[in-house]
Amino acid sequence: MLIENSTKHVSILDTFEAQTKLPRSYAVLGAGAFYFLMVFLNFGGIGQLLSNLAGFALPGYLSLKALKTRTSTDDTKLLTYWVVFAALQIVEFWSKTILYWIPAYFLFKTLFLLYIALPSTNGAELIYKSVLGPLTDRFVVADGPAADLMDKVGEKVE
Repeated sequence: MLIENSTKHVSILDTFEAQTKLPRSYAVLGAGAFYFLMVFLNFGGIGQLLSNLAGFALPGYLSLKALKTRTSTDDTKLLTYWVVFAALQIVEFWSKTILYWIPAYFLFKTLFLLYIALPSTNGAELIYKSVLGPLTDRFVVADGPAADLMDKVGEKVE
């Protein structure tokens, strides 16, 4: 029922329902299952591409929407996501040869990216506060003379 209500505006699913006489949820769930199967099987390295697509698509869309809002709550959540995503990409770059040999690595990566990307889970915030925050606290200082000066310069520019 949730899938039917949230996909009413998708015309290709209307066509699917009309031609097959099956509910649109079958098409959505089938496409999702096929997507995860392709990530799991990783034919020709497509698992990496599909995994990164999962990490870019929803957060990218939400970031574009956030640019059009006046509140900063969504901006902070998305900025936290992009920081966690960037950290994962850096770790993955330097350990790619090791990670490639982990069975179903890209499936786990895709599930992790969806966990940190979905606003309902607050996964990025949890990862940042428990892992990245403590690692970066020694190097990144938000308060102090330099930060005050940057705030003043920012106010003058605006």
